[in-house]
Amino acid sequence: MPSFNQSIIHPAVFFLTGIPGLEISHAWIAIPFCFLYAIALSGNGMILFVIITESSLHEPMYYFLSMLSFTDLGLTLSTLITVLGIFWFNAREISFDACIGQMFFIHGFTFMESSVLLAMAFDRFVAICNPLRYATILTNSWIIRAGFAIVIRGTTALVPLLLLLKRLSFCQSHVLYHSYCFHPDVMKLSCTDTKINSAFGLAIVISTAGIDSVLILLSYVLIIRSVLSIASPEEQKKAFSTCVSHISAVAIFYIPMISLSLMHRFGKHAPPYVHTLIADVYLLIPPVMNPIIYSVKTKQICKAVLKVFLSKRI
Repeated sequence: MPSFNQSIIHPAVFFLTGIPGLEISHAWIAIPFCFLYAIALSGNGMILFVIITESSLHEPMYYFLSMLSFTDLGLTLSTLITVLGIFWFNAREISFDACIGQMFFIHGFTFMESSVLLAMAFDRFVAICNPLRYATILTNSWIIRAGFAIVIRGTTALVPLLLLLKRLSFCQSHVLYHSYCFHPDVMKLSCTDTKINSAFGLAIVISTAGIDSVLILLSYVLIIRSVLSIASPEEQKKAFSTCVSHISAVAIFYIPMISLSLMHRFGKHAPPYVHTLIADVYLLIPPVMNPIIYSVKTKQICKAVLKVFLSKRI
């Protein structure tokens, strides 16, 4: 194995990190991680399956939910091999090109999930604020175009970002502080000027997750104003109940993201294992929690899932 401090311009490998200080317990730590990955894969897979097979769920709201499950599956699979490889086999090495590829999928699916949450907010806005035009606005063709736009928006900006990363020289330590390749983490190891990379990365985050979060907040301000204008408390409660699942999904996506950003910015003196745990939570919690939230809070999804299990049992 090459030395961590070997000076080369383009490293043959980077070295990923498990949970610093707890290396001896990695085999045991792998157990809850395996459990979480299993929940994420089976839960999102089940939601995709029931939406595709149940004709009663072929509606705009559930099409967007299927997009959310698809991005969560992609995000889960993007980190599964490296995270469990470290815990089970101490497989810390990852080639430079493989690292670039993993970053593309991790950041791409993250930006796509942000766009899907914005589309779902628009769906709730139209359903509550303009219900008579819901069917004419959210047509199948509009949803297909929105899906393509989400994919293109989530991936095109990453290509120049990663090409800029490949031009950097890496002559310091090649040890990354996460269980997967994360752009700010890789960029910190460069011994050349990274101002352009930092500025471009920040611009992408602001133009995607930043704008999305503002528009989601604005949509809910308008939704609340519309709901409060309804005279009947029962109707108000019913309208708000349709938004609970989406609000929960937004919270579990943006709160870990903000926490990780703050940790990178201000947590330089925090113990190394804190950075690793927050980074793992950031990518694992949304794929784990989203299918649980929508299965519990959305009656149609709950009934469809139960129908699948009962039919298999019979």
